[in-house]
Amino acid sequence: MPEPVTTVETEAESSGGTSSRLLDRIRLALLLVGVLCVLSGLLPRAEAAANMRRIGPLLLFLGSVIVLAQLARRAQVFDVIAHRLAIAGRGRYPALFVLCVGFAALTTTVLNLDTTAVLLTPVMLALAGPARIPPLPLAMTTLWLANTASLLLPVSNLTNLLAADRIGLDATGFAARMWLPQLIALAATMAALWLWYWRRGRRGTDRYVAPPPIRFEDRRGRTLFLTTGGACALLIVAIPFVGDRIGLAATAAAVLAVAGFVILDRDALRLSLIPWQLLIFVVGLFLVIPTLGRYGLSDLMHTLIGTDPGALGAFRAAGAGLGLSNIVNNLPAYTAGEAVIPAAHRTPLLALLIGTNAGAIITPWASLATLLCLEFCRSHAVRVPPLRFVCTGFALAVVATAGAVAGLLITG
Repeated sequence: MPEPVTTVETEAESSGGTSSRLLDRIRLALLLVGVLCVLSGLLPRAEAAANMRRIGPLLLFLGSVIVLAQLARRAQVFDVIAHRLAIAGRGRYPALFVLCVGFAALTTTVLNLDTTAVLLTPVMLALAGPARIPPLPLAMTTLWLANTASLLLPVSNLTNLLAADRIGLDATGFAARMWLPQLIALAATMAALWLWYWRRGRRGTDRYVAPPPIRFEDRRGRTLFLTTGGACALLIVAIPFVGDRIGLAATAAAVLAVAGFVILDRDALRLSLIPWQLLIFVVGLFLVIPTLGRYGLSDLMHTLIGTDPGALGAFRAAGAGLGLSNIVNNLPAYTAGEAVIPAAHRTPLLALLIGTNAGAIITPWASLATLLCLEFCRSHAVRVPPLRFVCTGFALAVVATAGAVAGLLITG
């Protein structure tokens, strides 16, 4: 089996370079602060325990799906699909644009936005060289769609899982409310990508070179590809039926992929496959944010969001989520907003979710997915102009969020 590019694999496992080592320290510090909040009594132990019980199934899903995705990357599932898409485009940029958008949106929707950031971004950037495709349009496609395509299903984003749990919606019910907001956000993203990054005046070339397909040299590589790809497909098929047991379904799919690697490529199985950095970040947040909420943050969010359960409350919640996400990060922004919105007010809560998902694309730290995508761009020497990034991100965030909230009001 052809080996994945070593530098890409190393970056994916460590989340890349010096910036990620700093992020790891921040995550550990956040967890330590959270533990101290509990030990000091600033956060009652009963409340802390309730928070941990709530996020336990979510952590199981998140850890399992990242392990599954990394093994799929090792088995070259994403590489094969990316090369086939480029071949299907036959050198025509409009066709490649639609195919890449579809691939990134589907990956985000069914395998989580962090999968798109950690695994699809380096695959796309690695494709740019042999196909002679300018890398910036590919990078911005995965970066934006990792966020704006994460509205449709609970599994698409950790914040979605939290919201679905809070208001008691299964995957089908959640999708019934969010299908139109997702379509509107995707349409806005496609228009912005083509206008600012993909059109002829931006990319600089008329056609690209279709790369050769990836071929496996032996039966082992082909078997790993089929086994791991099959595990991903089974998880996708299971999503509408498993309800709140999605963590167990993801674990079963990951176990199937691991079993294949135990037999055929045991060297690929390492503890670093488990995304401990992300898991402790989530645990730390769910100790620190509730503590801050008890000492002023909840009052601030209540002032920003208000109490209107209708259209005004929805737009205020979305605006608060968008703004706070780009100041701090979308996960703490969502948890802070959720704490002041009653569970019965479904529309403002889902609007907050839209703001923290589709709106977290203006600053580099607005979401973990954005941070990871930009780190891969740095490691592949792809320059993302800062002013252009912020200005285009601001325009898309406002349009996509406002449009998606309007769509939410229609589906409500």
